[in-house]
Formats: sequence, C-alpha cells, structure tokens
Amino acid sequence: MFSLVPEAFATGSAAPQPSMWAQIIPLILIVVVFYVFLILPQQKQRKKHQEFINSLKRGDKIITSSGIYGTIVKVNEDNFVIEIADGVQIKVSKHSIVSKQ
Repeated sequence: MFSLVPEAFATGSAAPQPSMWAQIIPLILIVVVFYVFLILPQQKQRKKHQEFINSLKRGDKIITSSGIYGTIVKVNEDNFVIEIADGVQIKVSKHSIVSKQ
C-alpha cells in the first residue's frame, strides 16, 4: 500500500541532532552584531548630544528640531527659554535642540 510517510521516518530513525553549542553560537553572533552595529553607535550619538546640550549657555543662537531659530535667554534644569523674535519668548525642551547657528 502507498503511504505518504517515507519509510525512513516510519522506522523511527532520526537524523543526528546538532550539539547544543552549534545551536547557541549563531544566536550569540547575532546578538553581538546587533550590539556592535546598532546599540553602540546610538549610545555614542546620545552621549555626544548630551554633551552638546550641556555646553549651551545664555546668548547662544540655536535651531530646534522643528526648525525654529532662536537665542537662548534662560537655561532651566530641563528646558530653555528662547527668544524667537523681539519680545517673543518660548519654552522648549533641552532635547529638542538640534544645533547651533
């Protein structure tokens, strides 16, 4: 009679299983590659941006992430007050500053 299951599988003989290390090593390599190519560069960029934010002081001309140009009037703990026109001041988050003019 014709069967859909090949005889090799029907007899119960199985292919040899790879060792545990042969299964774990590719996973470890993937984690290392992700760490080196994704996480480390992001940490370096975040540290560089934090140093830039800490170096800003009153009177610096800056550009925000939304494209607003202004001059820092007051430095608070977690935000800046910037002047964008004569007599027009707004409060922005420190992390929204992209660059100096």
